[in-house]
Amino acid sequence: MKKKIVLKVSMNCDKSRSKALKIAVCISGVESAALSGEDKDQVVVVGEDIDAVALTRQLRKNLGFTELVSLGEDKKDPSPPPPPPAAKVEAPTPQPMVVWSYPPHYNGYPVHEMMAPPQESCTIM
Repeated sequence: MKKKIVLKVSMNCDKSRSKALKIAVCISGVESAALSGEDKDQVVVVGEDIDAVALTRQLRKNLGFTELVSLGEDKKDPSPPPPPPAAKVEAPTPQPMVVWSYPPHYNGYPVHEMMAPPQESCTIM
């Protein structure tokens, strides 16, 4: 059974409204949260097995004054909307197979040795 909880929270700016919604959706069991009221000062939370006391406590701790306005069942009809008509599915056209060929890998790099010419005399002098 879905519950609908309406809380009045003292919110002065968009930052605090955003923070209130963020706190509300972090509570376990919450399916949706929205702002309502003339001044957007009410938070409406809908979900299953929501702890209203824990939600109120978190909002009071992080935002300030919070008042529980109402707590009740959600009146929305839980029946799912009718499925859309089935569209005709066309088979995809076959694509040509692409084979990528890569150049062969080299097992090693060629080694070049440079030999110094033989020295017959002393290089210090």
